Amino acid sequence: MIDNTLSLAAHGPVIPVIVIQRLEDAVPLAEALVAGGVRVLEVTLRTPVALKAMEAMAKAVPDAIVGAGTLRSVADVKAARDAGCQFGVSPGYTDAIGAACREQGLPLLPGVSTASEVMQANAGGYGFLKLFPATAVGGVNLLKALAGPFPDVVFCPTGGITLETAPQFLSLPNVKVCGGSWLTPADAVEKGDWARITKLAAEAAAIKR
Repeated sequence: MIDNTLSLAAHGPVIPVIVIQRLEDAVPLAEALVAGGVRVLEVTLRTPVALKAMEAMAKAVPDAIVGAGTLRSVADVKAARDAGCQFGVSPGYTDAIGAACREQGLPLLPGVSTASEVMQANAGGYGFLKLFPATAVGGVNLLKALAGPFPDVVFCPTGGITLETAPQFLSLPNVKVCGGSWLTPADAVEKGDWARITKLAAEAAAIKR
C-alpha cells in the first residue's frame, strides 16, 4: 500500500492512462505493462467493466500498483477502494472527493487546470496535482507560469502527451511524472498484441527525466 501519490513518481516517468473495454484484457494488459517496466497503472472509470478490471489486476498482478482514474463522486471513491485500488485520480477537485478519499484511506491525485483550482486543491491539503487536460490548457508554458506563484506545488501533466513530447514536460522542475494513453493503444489491446504494449512500456520507462 502506498502512503501518498507523490511516491508513485519513484516507479517511473510515465503513468499509463488505461481504458478497459473487455474484462478478459485486464490481466494480460497489466502483465504486459509490468513486463516493460511500468508498475503504476491508472485504470479509468469510463467503462462498465472498469472496477472488475481493477480488481482482477490487483489480485493477479501483485507487482502492479493499481489506481482508479476518473473519480467524480464519493461513490466512485468507495467503489475504487473496495476494488483494491491503491490510489485514486480525479479529473478535477472537490472538497467532497478529498474528504471521501481521506475517509477511505485512498491517496488522491486531484486534477486541476487553472490557478484557482490549484489554490482550492492546496486548501484541501494537496500539493501534488494532475494538470488536465495538459496540452489543451497550455502544456509546458502553463506549467512554467504556475511555477512562479506555486513554487511548492508539483504536477503530473496528463492529456495529449506523447512519447515525443513527454521529455519536454519531464524536464520541468515542477513535473515529477506524466500520464499517457499512448502506452495502451486501443488497436493493440483489441488484437491482444501484448508484445507491442510491453515495447511501448519499455520505451516510456526509459524516458530520461
